[in-house]
Amino acid sequence: MAEKRNIFLVGPMGAGKSTIGRQLAQQLNMEFFDSDQEIERRTGADVGWVFDVEGEEGFRDREEKVINELTEKQGIVLATGGGSVKSRETRNRLSARGVVVYLETTIEKQLARTQRDKKRPLLQVDSPPREV
Repeated sequence: MAEKRNIFLVGPMGAGKSTIGRQLAQQLNMEFFDSDQEIERRTGADVGWVFDVEGEEGFRDREEKVINELTEKQGIVLATGGGSVKSRETRNRLSARGVVVYLETTIEKQLARTQRDKKRPLLQVDSPPREV
């Protein structure tokens, strides 16, 4: 049987990467990972706390390391964090190690899905960044 290629879901916060990723992995009988959840598992703290303590740069360093390790696996579906593709190294890694699928959504749907989510540190400020 042919080896399954990795599938990496990228896109903005609230695009549905985690939800679709879980469903896709189940349908294809593949293992599912979420880079944010993996960071939380490894640190024992939620993403918001990591952002508060280490700042965005510290979080992105952790994220890059986690994605590097996860993308070395075979036959996985990975939902990446919304800002993970800001890193050229991460983009290169993803494209070299699997199929990258960009999920797009409207701003209205993004806001509806994320406005009350306290686990999204970039939204827990008075003026969220425009790129969110």
